[in-house]
Amino acid sequence: MSSIKDVVRQKYGQAALRVKSGGSSCCGASASSGCGCDPITSNLYESTQAGEVPEQAMLASLGCGNPTALAPMNPGETVLDLGSGGGIDVLLSARRVGPTGKAYGLDMTDEMLALANQNKQESGLQNVEFLKGEIENIPLPDNSVDVVISNCVINLSADKDRVLREAFRVLKPGGRVAVSDVVTRGEVIPAVRKSVLLWVGCVAGALEDIEYRNKLAAAGFEEIDIEPTRIYRIEDARAMLSAEGIDVDAIAPQVDGKFMSAFIRAVKPRPISAQSCCGPTCCN
Repeated sequence: MSSIKDVVRQKYGQAALRVKSGGSSCCGASASSGCGCDPITSNLYESTQAGEVPEQAMLASLGCGNPTALAPMNPGETVLDLGSGGGIDVLLSARRVGPTGKAYGLDMTDEMLALANQNKQESGLQNVEFLKGEIENIPLPDNSVDVVISNCVINLSADKDRVLREAFRVLKPGGRVAVSDVVTRGEVIPAVRKSVLLWVGCVAGALEDIEYRNKLAAAGFEEIDIEPTRIYRIEDARAMLSAEGIDVDAIAPQVDGKFMSAFIRAVKPRPISAQSCCGPTCCN
């Protein structure tokens, strides 16, 4: 599956370069770029949030949700964004956790990391650090993070089980996952699955909602919740699928309403000895 990773790196590198040359990461590109710009990545951030980050951080957003708006973050906490791209969610998280907290961004694409560090410098935030690496091998120690966020990136990985195990490893006991991702309801037809370009565009790599829940549980997470935030109809995907040579009308009954953006929550349990007692004898 290394070819998929190579294509992801190439496409997101090109997106970063488009932003730095004055365009957006996706909307300024051709319809066949595979980004799924509209409706998946559009209108995700409030105007107040847009004012908190450099313009290029907003232009570089390729997410399918807004985890910083839905995830609880407290002053002094440490946040990790998997697949941080141009840094928008890292910078917003850094403001949420304040100067006593820390926000890490992890990305494998040199061009995106360069753009993210430029946005960091422009923001003036000191509690931000961007790391180069792959989300399947997070370069942070065990039990070091309070919140793991991600924005339409986990579905790009060919080894999602490993990503979730790594997220579990770096989280402190009681820490939480709060990610936006594209998920499906029911099986996706092979004509969509096989397209690497759609995989890059956050669609072909999507898990079924039940499968996502099962993988989180297998990694050790509890209190798992999947909340739909946008449900896509066939007309939303018509231009993107047509650009891939797929007969949209023929597959419409098998696709319509099956793709959705969702906010996915889960918690790393605390050891039983660290949990509070419920009564005078429960710890005996």
